Amino acid sequence: MNTELLLVLLLLGAAIVMFVANRPRMDAVALLMIVLMPFTGVITINEALAGFSDPTIILIAGLFVIGEGLVRTGVARRLGDWLYATAGDSETRLLMLLMVSVAGLGAFMSSTAVVAIFIPVVLRICQNNGTAPSQLMMPLSVAALTSGMLTLVATAPNLVVNAELIRQGSAGFGFFSFTPFGLAFLLLGLGYMLFARRLLPKGDASAAGERRQPNLKDWVEQYGLAGRAYRVQVLLGSPLIGKRVEEVHARSLGVNLLAIELPGRFGAEVIRPNPRTQLAAGQILLLDVLHLGVELENLQREYRLERLPLGDGGYFTDRSQEIGMVEVIVPADSALIGQSVLQARIRSEMGLTVLGLRRGRKVMGQGLLDEVLRVGDTLLLTGFWSDIRKLQGEFADLVVLNLPVELKEVLPAANLAPQAVAVLALTVGMMVSGIVPNAHAVLIGCLLMGLLRCVDFNSAYASISWKSLVLIVGMLPFSLALQRTGGVDLAADAVTALAGQAAPHVILGLLFVITSMLGLFISNTATAVLMAPVAIAVAKDLGASPYPFAMTIAIAASAAFMTPISSPVNTLVVGPGGYGFGDFVKVGVPFTLIVMAATLVLVPWLLPL
Repeated sequence: MNTELLLVLLLLGAAIVMFVANRPRMDAVALLMIVLMPFTGVITINEALAGFSDPTIILIAGLFVIGEGLVRTGVARRLGDWLYATAGDSETRLLMLLMVSVAGLGAFMSSTAVVAIFIPVVLRICQNNGTAPSQLMMPLSVAALTSGMLTLVATAPNLVVNAELIRQGSAGFGFFSFTPFGLAFLLLGLGYMLFARRLLPKGDASAAGERRQPNLKDWVEQYGLAGRAYRVQVLLGSPLIGKRVEEVHARSLGVNLLAIELPGRFGAEVIRPNPRTQLAAGQILLLDVLHLGVELENLQREYRLERLPLGDGGYFTDRSQEIGMVEVIVPADSALIGQSVLQARIRSEMGLTVLGLRRGRKVMGQGLLDEVLRVGDTLLLTGFWSDIRKLQGEFADLVVLNLPVELKEVLPAANLAPQAVAVLALTVGMMVSGIVPNAHAVLIGCLLMGLLRCVDFNSAYASISWKSLVLIVGMLPFSLALQRTGGVDLAADAVTALAGQAAPHVILGLLFVITSMLGLFISNTATAVLMAPVAIAVAKDLGASPYPFAMTIAIAASAAFMTPISSPVNTLVVGPGGYGFGDFVKVGVPFTLIVMAATLVLVPWLLPL
């Protein structure tokens, strides 16, 4: 062992120790290695920094942005809503649909991002059907990690291993080269989790329903809004056609016009009515009936309106992406004190409609508009979220008391989901066809996401996990340094010597075990950076194809099931699932062994040695 190799190994050992201790943070360790590595004399500072221009780094960053477009437009959330509606009351069907959905989405975006998206979806499902979150959070993480084995771009280790193949002069993997393995592991994961969920803590189903904030359904019940909401469509020949909203005088008819739905190709667009909004045939009016005495059937006949069914949840709660509610209180210095609700002109001044008034425990229903406001009165207002947000800072006469949890779930670009899906399909198509390099295809996808307003610059930059990118860049110099100093060849010789005259299958198993064990202490991406060149060198020593060895490293790096710190995916579900370290060990270790056994069968079969 030469002096230069010894210095590189000392730095690598120091990095691993700091990774395990998590002091300093991982990206800081990576930057420290970039600074120190040139002092060994093995690589130059330009070579240490070369990772920042590596196409793999650009590709990973771009995938974060495309994933953000899917989040902001609600593609992922719609998938979750479909999941709940389809699963019904069957826990088995729910678990299987959840894992398949997570794996399918994770094949095209960051698995960490997929888990972050699905955690609130799963909690909402658990709240609705009484399932303990601990029964679904572990399957969620297993499916997300398995998704990394479905496509080339599904996870960073795949891209790192592929880049190493190309650096070594091989052709690299295709976009769907991983798919046969990933599908097999997903099927194994589905079957295993149906059994292993018995090993998970039962948890408390009520924990999923604990909320610090009210939701819209709570207010519908508290203020007696059930039966007040109507959706009516303007038919041809209606006397309302061509009239402006201010000419209709809806309130004098006993109704409030809250919003207008405009049917479109990809779903209805909800717009805010203003006095000059012109009514037209085909428009759907969202109405709030002011009191029970309103004869809506007479209004339907007189104005040629067709009543349509309400969506799920009652009082327009299915429109919570556009329309919300807020509870406000009348402060002691409010200019509205002594005025009736009608005189306060809340709708004219704030764009919000008063739905209810609560005085102490008493809720005012009938005659609400004529009720005189007093100090401490609580009003329930409804309107578009943009107007509700303005209320927090622009109006001193009313103080925001409660905001519903649905406000946190409002999507910034909810009506652009078709565009986001089209961009994703185009990007994947370019990558699969090879028309342009993968990094180029992803950059085109990012620009299209921005052009179509699925993301903006702030959300795009915020979506990128800079910590992960810096970590990869900081570890890449080790690969080059170990090759130049003979460290890779030394490690390869050690692996072959350890295996002796064993068959290649045994060597593949040894590489899987080393990669998995190393992944217990450092990130799976860093593990792939270190182990990929070793595996390819072993293949050269044996005179075998590099592909089965590289694929084994990629699979082993993604099989981070054994501890809650093996992957950020596992760490995210610890809190919501109420898991301990031992839960991951007793569920993750057996499945890792199953994946290893399947790998040793499938890899030599599909990628001949």
